[in-house]
Amino acid sequence: MQGAGIADRDATQEQTSEQDDRALAAVFKAYTISATCWLLFGTAVGLLLAFKFGAPDFWAEKYLTFGRLRPIHTNSVFYGFASIGLVGTAFYVTARSCGTRLYSTRLAWLGLWLFNIAALTGTIALDLGYNWGDLEYREWPWPIRLVLLAALLVTVWNLLATIARRASHDIYLSNWYIIGGFLWTCVICLVAILPWYQQGLGQVAISGYFMHNAVGMWFTPLALGLFYYAIPKVLNRPIYSYALGVLAFWTNLVFYPMLGGHHFLFSPLPWWLQTTAIICSVGMLVPVLGGSANFLLTMRGRYHGRIESYPLAFLFIGVLCYLVGSTQGTVEALRSLQAVWHFTSFTVGHSHLTMYGFVSFAVWGAIYALLPLATGKNPGRLGVATHFWLALVGMSIYVIALSIGGTLQGLDWVRGVPFIQSVAEMAPYYLWRGVGGILMFLSHLVFAWNVWRMTAGKPGNAPSPIMEPEGAAA
Repeated sequence: MQGAGIADRDATQEQTSEQDDRALAAVFKAYTISATCWLLFGTAVGLLLAFKFGAPDFWAEKYLTFGRLRPIHTNSVFYGFASIGLVGTAFYVTARSCGTRLYSTRLAWLGLWLFNIAALTGTIALDLGYNWGDLEYREWPWPIRLVLLAALLVTVWNLLATIARRASHDIYLSNWYIIGGFLWTCVICLVAILPWYQQGLGQVAISGYFMHNAVGMWFTPLALGLFYYAIPKVLNRPIYSYALGVLAFWTNLVFYPMLGGHHFLFSPLPWWLQTTAIICSVGMLVPVLGGSANFLLTMRGRYHGRIESYPLAFLFIGVLCYLVGSTQGTVEALRSLQAVWHFTSFTVGHSHLTMYGFVSFAVWGAIYALLPLATGKNPGRLGVATHFWLALVGMSIYVIALSIGGTLQGLDWVRGVPFIQSVAEMAPYYLWRGVGGILMFLSHLVFAWNVWRMTAGKPGNAPSPIMEPEGAAA
């Protein structure tokens, strides 16, 4: 009788584990599908904006003006695609690396609804002309940003409770970065929404604080958290250095919060604040070089036979763009170069190198590596390869064209030539920007097809590079 009781208990535990796995997989799928929809919408708007540079009167109706569509594009890809994609993957990484089930699937679903409600109502409000002023990445009216903050609070509580129930004593590096990103962003959103000190130059200072930290204290740590889980998982080897990962984590926290002021050099902001931002920008070389070295040394000697399956290829490009884009940001912060590049299209190319080349490729690589483990369905080999090369070539054309054109813009302004001359010189580069944008958008259509095959459609033939069983922790 005792043996029968043990067998029944083991069977019950196994059934519960399978139910937990299915619930986690359903959450992961839902977040991925939602993020994909926002990716298609947000980049379709971005493609329309790219053509408006060459043809400003194209679709110039009231609701399709550049001033309304530009914040719709940035907010939908930031808080629709990137945020939801990172959060969904973070749920899976946290549960798996902790060797436990997700604390609450209900809270995960509630967070997904809140993220989508904020993104949808924010898009509608902006298109109708309701906004909170010309504050970049904070254009949503304040009640909508409160919904976004609620989504962050619900999600971080769920993740903290999951980590508290971990099977091991240590907290894995991925969860350091994931939880750090959520906690830092809750503080950032709270600082950015309180109105008492946001008048005059105070508003300028807070704009720099929020605008840059929305990238460096939200998207960056979450993407790095995915790297620390997905890269060792794909390679079936541990991360090169745990200590180097911890160093990069804490130095990111030390230097990043104060560097937003480098967007306002030569402004009426106090000179010491501008100098502090430059110093912190240079200090960011420590976590960037340390983190990038950690990932590249982990990959060293293990490319053959793995990178051909493409999840590692996406992750590798993400690491390179993190290294190059962040180093470029440090160089841009120097006063001598800021005098040339500020307000030019060069900064647009830089932002796409980091947000698209780094964050988007990190999300795609993690999804291609981990979603098949959750669903048991692989994408097609041709589909993944097509997505990779269209996105990589399109991004390269986009960034190179705007970097060259933006530099010529800045040099024209320094020389004091008529402004219209710099506009005319940008015409061919705007054309190439559109070409790159078309390739990038086509890659997103292919990605949507791949997501369908990994979730609800017929599985493909792309091999999974992950050799460990699905339930293994990092």
